[in-house]
Amino acid sequence: MAFWHNVSPTGAVKDFAHLWRNNPHRWPVLAVSIAGSVGLMAIIIPKSERIIPRQPEVTYITTYAAGRSDAEILASNLANQKKQDVLRAQEAEREEYRKNLYRQLGRMTGVDVDKMEREIKQEQAAEEAAIKAKAEQARTGQAQQAAPQNAPQNPPAEEPGAGAQPVAGQ
Repeated sequence: MAFWHNVSPTGAVKDFAHLWRNNPHRWPVLAVSIAGSVGLMAIIIPKSERIIPRQPEVTYITTYAAGRSDAEILASNLANQKKQDVLRAQEAEREEYRKNLYRQLGRMTGVDVDKMEREIKQEQAAEEAAIKAKAEQARTGQAQQAAPQNAPQNPPAEEPGAGAQPVAGQ
């Protein structure tokens, strides 16, 4: 409690006034301090004036006639499928062309490209086999869950002290 006895607001004001009068840079320092404080508050304090956002304007794009027959729908689906097949074939050709370029580059740099391709095919075959085995296991696992199991779920408990080792010195 003796600490608070020595603290007085009048002494603090007198000390501040003494330092304020003896500082030749007091006004620029005050201006920078106020500007920094106001700037920091402007950044930190969020704006409280918010309006409700406007409803978005929805524009529906209709590309098909409203009263199309089943035959027209089927014909457009077949035409689109043919376009997709052509695009997939072109993509496969581009991919094969790129692979051939990389094969040539590998052969020019001394890499055994054929060995790498065999390894890649083996890895892909192993992955496919693992996926098939997992699917088969899941299918057979579901069949086994459907059938009741007669095996006991918990193994029999051992008797207390069975298999205990003797302690030396007893």
